[in-house]
Amino acid sequence: MYVHIFVASFGNSTPPLMKIEDEIKQPTFKDDYQKAHINLIYTTGWLQLRQAAAFREFDVTLPQYNILRILRGQHPKPATVNLLIERMLDKTSNASRIVDKLVAKTYATRTVCPSNRRAVDIHITEAGLELLRSMEGTVTHHNSGLHNLTPTEAAQLSDLLDKIRD
Repeated sequence: MYVHIFVASFGNSTPPLMKIEDEIKQPTFKDDYQKAHINLIYTTGWLQLRQAAAFREFDVTLPQYNILRILRGQHPKPATVNLLIERMLDKTSNASRIVDKLVAKTYATRTVCPSNRRAVDIHITEAGLELLRSMEGTVTHHNSGLHNLTPTEAAQLSDLLDKIRD
């Protein structure tokens, strides 16, 4: 029996599952809803730290990356600040200020709209497109821990998260 336990513990290359109880050193919760809520908040922070680390080597933040992806989706058509705000993942981010930083890094351009002088057209540049291409290998679901899920589990997780927001 000792040999079996030894092999089971060290023969498997998959690290043991770290449960939320162990991560935050809280053995019990009021109920499963509280546990799920705390786990969701903890995992959100965990994911954001991993993403920030992955983006650091490219000198961009998650909100900047999000705007670049929106601009790439619009390309070659322009985007407006209002369109960016509508589509951003983090609604608390200041889209205009983020665009200013992307323009300073030459990843985007900002021009006055010819048909409406009060509006501004925002385009992704070739440098911005190249940055996104270079990031694709680093910024994938493998970096986020989602590779631990089967495709069915990933779809189920997405459905459950949608259900929470209903």
